[in-house]
Amino acid sequence: MSAEPSTGGLTEYIQHHLTHNTALLGDKGVHWDSILVSFLLGALFAGWLFFRARKATSGVPSKGQAFVELIVEFVDGQVKDVFHGDRRFIAPLALTIFMWVFLMNAMDLLPLDLIGYGVQKLAGHETAHHTYWRMVPSADVNTTFAMSITVFFLVIFYSIKAKGGWGFTKELFTAPFHAHGTVAKIVLAIPNFFLNLVEYLSKPVSLAMRLFGNMYAGELVFMLIAGLMSMWSLGAVAGSFGFGMGVLINAGWSIFHILIIGLQAFIFMVLTVVYISMAHEHH
Repeated sequence: MSAEPSTGGLTEYIQHHLTHNTALLGDKGVHWDSILVSFLLGALFAGWLFFRARKATSGVPSKGQAFVELIVEFVDGQVKDVFHGDRRFIAPLALTIFMWVFLMNAMDLLPLDLIGYGVQKLAGHETAHHTYWRMVPSADVNTTFAMSITVFFLVIFYSIKAKGGWGFTKELFTAPFHAHGTVAKIVLAIPNFFLNLVEYLSKPVSLAMRLFGNMYAGELVFMLIAGLMSMWSLGAVAGSFGFGMGVLINAGWSIFHILIIGLQAFIFMVLTVVYISMAHEHH
C-alpha cells in the first residue's frame, strides 16, 4: 500500500511512520505498539507450537508437523554445535529467540499504511492520518535492548552457576592477564576488571544495536520506496513512472529483505548461545 499524499510531502510521511504510539506511565513514555505487537507475536508462536505438538503423530507427519520438526531440528543442531552442556533449557531458549525475532522482523513486510487504512475505514481519513502505529518491534531500540539485557543477565547467571560466586568474582580481577605473585596480581587487578567489564557490557550493546540498526534501516527504505510510489503530484506521466518503478523496487527489496529478516534472527540466536557457552568456560 503506497503512501497517502499529504501537504508535508515525503518528509512528513516518514516522520509520521517513524512515530510510536506512546502512552505515559508515570513520567515515562511507553511504546504500546511495540509492546502489543511483540506479545501478540509471542502468543501466536507459542499457540502455533502448542497446537502442532498436540496434533503430532509418530507416523508420517503432516506438512505442518514436518515444518515445525524442521525448525526445531535446525535450531537444536545449531545449539549442539556451540553449546556442549545440558541443552534442556538452552535449546528451547534458542528456538524462542529465533522464532520471536523472526516474526517481529517479518512485520516489516506488511504494508506501511495497513493500520492507518483500517482506522480510515472505521473512523474517517483525518483520524487515520493522526494514527501512529509502528508494526516492527525490532526496529524499536527499546525492544532490542530489552531482549539483549535479558541475555546479559542469563550470561551472568550461567557464569555464577558454572564458577560459583567467588570463582566468578575472582575471574573478573585475574583474567585475561594472569599473574604470579601478590604485587603483580594487585597491579593487574584493575586492568583485568576494566577489560572484563567492557567485554560483558559490549555483548548486550552489540546484540541490541545490530538488530535495531538493520531493521530500522530496512523499514526506512520501505518508506522511501512508498514515497516514490506516491509521485502523483508531479503529473500523470511522472506519477505513473514513479509508481511503476516503486512497485519493481519494492518487490526486489522485499525479496532481499526476507534474507535480512532470517539472517538477523539467526545471528541473534547464535550469539546468545555463544555468549552463554562462553560463560561456562574458565579463563
